[in-house]
Amino acid sequence: MQYFQYLSDSDRRKVFFKEPFPITKYDVKEKLAYAVGAALYMPAIREDIGRLIVNQKYKEVSTIVLDLEDAVGDNYLAEAVDQTIVHFAEIERGLIKGETTLSDLPLIFIRVRSANQLLEVAEKLGTSIEHLTGFVFPKISSSNVDLYFSALEKASINASTRLFCMPILESPELMYKETRTSEMQYLSTLFQKYESSILNVRIGATDLCGLYGIRRNAQTPIYDISIMRDFISDVVNYFGRNFVVSGPVWEYFNSKKESLQHDFSEVNEYNAGLLNETLLDLSNGLTGKTVIHPSQIKVVQSVNVVTKEEYLDAMSIIENASGEVGVLKSASYNKMNEIKPHYKWAMKILTKSDIYGVYHEQYNFLKMLTDTIPFSHSVGNERKPEHFSKQVNYPS
Repeated sequence: MQYFQYLSDSDRRKVFFKEPFPITKYDVKEKLAYAVGAALYMPAIREDIGRLIVNQKYKEVSTIVLDLEDAVGDNYLAEAVDQTIVHFAEIERGLIKGETTLSDLPLIFIRVRSANQLLEVAEKLGTSIEHLTGFVFPKISSSNVDLYFSALEKASINASTRLFCMPILESPELMYKETRTSEMQYLSTLFQKYESSILNVRIGATDLCGLYGIRRNAQTPIYDISIMRDFISDVVNYFGRNFVVSGPVWEYFNSKKESLQHDFSEVNEYNAGLLNETLLDLSNGLTGKTVIHPSQIKVVQSVNVVTKEEYLDAMSIIENASGEVGVLKSASYNKMNEIKPHYKWAMKILTKSDIYGVYHEQYNFLKMLTDTIPFSHSVGNERKPEHFSKQVNYPS
């Protein structure tokens, strides 16, 4: 998998000062944590997921989450588990036949409903579990966290493969003021024990807003919902010191074919809100985002590309961290770079530069979104959001 692989060689040279590097599930955990990026949730019961991964239908996708939780109705759960096994068998056949390669595969996760279901799915996957990056733990809390991590460890040992996890913070105990502090303290301490297994800490905004009967519209970023702004601040405070925290889902999308072939201003109602929220995610220390439609991926990915100014600042900070100086002017002569306070930021920027690339000086995310660069041939071709089946609830 490589970010922006849908661009031609000439377009990549035009856009990037430093091009993104290829990534696979076998890369080091520190890189994979940032590489999750725009994680596309798909109901596991969909019948075509294995084939679309093999055929690279969505060339811009970097991470896929097969959802066995909110996106599947209770009456279809057994069918969805069986279909998940079929998807991985399809991927394994595609690799054997040479229809795809390991380097072409996105990072693939399964969102399970419980620790027991994790063990059930892991066992049924057989040898194809090798192509799974890990599991997503929904509604994580002090009551189930030990069960989830024990199940993950057991599945990894049984399969003789490295499996990661992405816990979602969306339980009532974490949201309610009277229990939040103790719950976050407990989980953040326990997460450090299992740090080597955790790629992202994710925020389940839909479930949390649902506790209060709140649903935002397409013009309202999550930071304008006061209880969520407060919650995200606490999440970054407790978990952002040690983990990559991912941005919450954006619920609105435009499935029209022309939405990804015309100027960005023409899809303002759907994607301008997403763009604004993703920029706010970045400003608040969050990286990547849950997405529910392919049309959202380009927005999230484009914003996470490193600017040349950021890259040069980060390089300067790292190169001058020997103790000889404490502060120096930036290469652009518009700010000061303090070595110690900005060191962690600089390391993050350099890691992201390997994954998302670095824009040329004259390039930025708006130009990426509005430029007439050919996008994936199949994205947005659905006349209606086929991404969701009849029994789907919007995933958080």
